Amino acid sequence: MDGSVDGIRTILREIGVDEEELLPDRLLRAHLALDSTETVELETALRKRFGVEVDLWDKHDFTLAELDALISRAAPRRWPVIAGERAERYRREGLWRAERIDEIVLAHAASRPGAPALVCGERRLTHGELAAAVGAAARRLAALGVRRGSPVVVQLPNGVELVVLTLALSRLGAPPVLTPVTLRAFELEHIVSVTRPAALALPRRHARFDHLALGRALRDGHPGPEGPMALLVTGGRPEDAADTVDLTALCAPPDGPYEAGGEGEPAGPGDPAVCLLSNGTTGRPKVIPRLHEAYGHQLRHTPAVAGVGPDAIYLAVMPATHGFVLGCPGVLGTLSAGGTVVLGGSAEPAAAFELIEREGVTHTTLVPALAERWAEAASEPGTPDLSSLRVLQVGGARPHPRQIERIPEALGCRVQQCYGMSEGLLCYTALDDPDEVVLGTQGRPLSPADEILVLDDEGAPVADGGVGELLTRGPYTVAGYLGDPAADASAFTTDGFYRTGDLVRVHPSGALVVEGRTRDVVNRGGEKIPAAELDLLAAEHPAVAAAAAVAAPHPRFGEIVCLYVVPCAGRSLDLEDVRAFLRSRGLAGFKLPERLEVVDGLPYLGIGKVDKAALRRRAAAR
Repeated sequence: MDGSVDGIRTILREIGVDEEELLPDRLLRAHLALDSTETVELETALRKRFGVEVDLWDKHDFTLAELDALISRAAPRRWPVIAGERAERYRREGLWRAERIDEIVLAHAASRPGAPALVCGERRLTHGELAAAVGAAARRLAALGVRRGSPVVVQLPNGVELVVLTLALSRLGAPPVLTPVTLRAFELEHIVSVTRPAALALPRRHARFDHLALGRALRDGHPGPEGPMALLVTGGRPEDAADTVDLTALCAPPDGPYEAGGEGEPAGPGDPAVCLLSNGTTGRPKVIPRLHEAYGHQLRHTPAVAGVGPDAIYLAVMPATHGFVLGCPGVLGTLSAGGTVVLGGSAEPAAAFELIEREGVTHTTLVPALAERWAEAASEPGTPDLSSLRVLQVGGARPHPRQIERIPEALGCRVQQCYGMSEGLLCYTALDDPDEVVLGTQGRPLSPADEILVLDDEGAPVADGGVGELLTRGPYTVAGYLGDPAADASAFTTDGFYRTGDLVRVHPSGALVVEGRTRDVVNRGGEKIPAAELDLLAAEHPAVAAAAAVAAPHPRFGEIVCLYVVPCAGRSLDLEDVRAFLRSRGLAGFKLPERLEVVDGLPYLGIGKVDKAALRRRAAAR
C-alpha cells in the first residue's frame, strides 16, 4: 500500500478510532464498528481530500486496503477522450490538428503584433502584448507549482485576467475550470470535489459578494494530497498578501521583451484545454473537459460562420466563462481571427450601446430576452450611434420570433441564431438565410463531420419532419464528463453519441428547430405536450411579457399544463383569456393550460434559461 493509507488513518483517528485498530485488513463496520454517522463522515472526508465517491453503508464492507486502492485509482484524473477509429479519422482528415488552443488564439501575434486584441475599460493590449502576457503568466504559474494535469477553478468576471489566465493555463495543460461568478458554496463545493484543483482564481469581491472568504473556506475544507489550493485574487489588499497571489500582477505583460522558457512541459493536443460546466438544469453542474485538438476544430471554424475576420470587433457583455461567449466564436474565436475583443461588464443597453459607439463594435452575442430589450431601447431618443454593428448572435435559449424580428430594423444589423451546448454541437443560421429560416429555426450544424440522429421514444428514427430527441457526435463534441460515470452512462451511448435531451425536428432547409426538452414535456394522460411550444405561443399574447409552461401533478391525468405568465405593465390575464388566445392560434385542445399562475417574474439560471425545475417544484407544492 502507498501513502494514501496514512491519510485514511488520519481521518479515522479524527473520527475516534484507536491507532492499534488501524490495520490494512480491518473491515470498517465489522472490525472498526463504524456506525452510519461515522461512515458518512468518512465518505465526506474521502470526497474532499481525495476526490473519491464511495457508499460505505452499502452491503460491501471495505477494508483499509480496499479504500487505499480506490484512492490510488482516483488519483490520476481520467479525462474522457474520443479514441479508436473515429479519433484516427478526425486526425487523418485534418479535423483534428496537433496544436493547442493558445497557439490558435495567439497566431496573429507574430504577423500583426501591434494590432489591437483586448479592450477592457482603459486597459488595452495588442496581439503582441497579449501573447507576451500569456507567456509570462504561464511561467509565473509554473513557478507557483501549477503543472500539467492539475486543473484550476477560474471564477472571474469579464476582464483581462480572465483571458490571459485561461490561455496560460491551457498552455500548461492545467485546464481552467471556467465557473460563473454567480455560483456559490453549494455548487463550488461540488466542483472542487470533482476537479481537485491546484488553485482557485477569483475576485476579492464582486457584485457585493465576498469571493475571497468563500475561496478561503473552500481551500481550508479541501486539503489536497499535494498541499492547500493557491488563491489567485484580483482586487486584493495588502493584508491579503500572506495567503493569496496577486492575479493582476501574475497576468501582466513582462516589463521587457518576452523570452520563452521556464514553463515546464506544455500541454499536448489530446490534453484538456478548458473545462466548461453544464447549466445545472438536472442537478449540480457537471464538468465538461474540452480537449485541445477537438476545441481547436471549433475555434478554426466558428469565425467564418459569423463573418468574423481581422476587422471584427467583438463585444462580450455576457459572462465569458460561458461557452457561448467564450468560443462560438466569441472571445477566443475573434482573437484567433486577428480581431479585437471588447470586454464589457454590463449587458444593460445604456452601458453596452456606449461601448458599441466608442469602440466601433461589429459583433456581439445575447440571450433572447436581452436582444429584445436592446431592440426596444434602440428606439429611445439620444441612443448612441450603433451603425458599426453587423451581427447580433442570439442563443442560450430558443427565441420566439417577436423577440428578434425587430432587431435588423432597430439595431441595423443581421440576426444569427445560435443553438448548441457546452458538450459540443453548435448550429447556426447563415448570414444570408431568408427570414423564414433565421426567425423560425436554430440553424444547421457547424461542421460537415457533425453526425445527427433524431429518435423517437423507442430509439428509432422519426419520420421526415417529425419531432424526436436529438443525439449527436462529432469532432468537437465530448466523450464524457469528468468524474461522473453515472452521468456518462445516462448521457452518452456506447457508440459515442451524446443524448442532448432536446426535442427537435428538421426543417426543410436542413436546419434544426428546437421544440423543447425530453424532460420539458407534459405527459397528460399519455399525450406528450412539448412545454417550449406553449412558451412561445403564450408569449405572443399581447398582454404577456414572458411565459413558461411546466407539468403540474393531477390525480386523473397524471400531469396537466401549468402556465406561468408575467403580464405586461398595466395588463391583466386570466386562464380563459389565455386558453381562448391559444385556441385562436390553432393549438390542440389537449395542449391548453389547465392552471394559470400570474407572477411578477420568472426564475432564471445559467445564461438566460428559465429555471423550469424551480417552477415544477412550485407547481407541485400548490
